[in-house]
Amino acid sequence: MLIKLQDIDSEIKRLAARKGYLPEEKERLEEEKASFEQGIEEEKQRLDVLNQAHGDKEKELRGNIESATKTKGRLLEVKTNKEYEAMLKEIENINKKNSSIEDEIINLLEEIEKAGAKLKEREGERVEYIKHNERDITKIDKELESIDSLLEKMLAEDAQCREIINPDLLKRYDVIKEKRNGQAVVPVWKEVCGGCHMNIPPQLYIELQKYEKVRLCPNCNRIIYWEDKENNG
Repeated sequence: MLIKLQDIDSEIKRLAARKGYLPEEKERLEEEKASFEQGIEEEKQRLDVLNQAHGDKEKELRGNIESATKTKGRLLEVKTNKEYEAMLKEIENINKKNSSIEDEIINLLEEIEKAGAKLKEREGERVEYIKHNERDITKIDKELESIDSLLEKMLAEDAQCREIINPDLLKRYDVIKEKRNGQAVVPVWKEVCGGCHMNIPPQLYIELQKYEKVRLCPNCNRIIYWEDKENNG
């Protein structure tokens, strides 16, 4: 019964730890999903900004071309060389500015192409990513539901075992379990304690195999029992 109680308590401890870990894992998955979606949204915004900048530059270029055309049209109206040279200088400056704008437009078009390709790639990954992410979250939700059911069952079995075991022995078990991180009962095989992995005296090992009384490991003070690992699998 002590061995059974230890198995039940170990499972309760494992389930409780799992129950504490799973909500954190679910939160991590939800944050990853939000981050992935935010990344796509940022790519869209970047593409919008680039397209807006491209539109502004195109508009500026058209305005400058119109301005240069009007200036050229006024060349026939000038009456002095000074005015003529001033207009030529103005046209030259506009042309230089337009050349610079055209370079900027080319660079923007390249960036737009890259940003568009990256956005398309991320959106292509989205469907599969969301599917896996939501599948993992659903799996966690189902496991949490099953853990509650299992914990209820294991706690009931734990209570039943405790009703059968001698109170003094049960008290000793609980004290050892508290001191040994939840592991009060451990098997011994080939004279080695399964708790501290130290050798026990040969005579004690022989006595263990008789199952006549509860015995403790002389090294770690856990309750020990003989486990025949060759014939038990």
